[in-house]
Amino acid sequence: MATKRLDIRLDNERHRKLRELAAEHSATVSEIVRRLIDRAYEDILQARRRHAARELAQLEIEDVPDPQTLSRQLEGAYDSGRLY
Repeated sequence: MATKRLDIRLDNERHRKLRELAAEHSATVSEIVRRLIDRAYEDILQARRRHAARELAQLEIEDVPDPQTLSRQLEGAYDSGRLY
């Protein structure tokens, strides 16, 4: 996997917290940052799915498709690979 270098400036308290998390999980600070980014990204995608489900629930649909068909339709309508 190709990687990119990212320079982030942190205050002492945030840096301490990252080091503490890294030590707790026997990981590097970089790995913890990657995990936190992945978790935040997933949280955003889940929120988007919940929003879509609420919108669907408000629709008056008489013929509801089976779950697999509905899942394919939603994936086509909402590109899950992008945040915005």
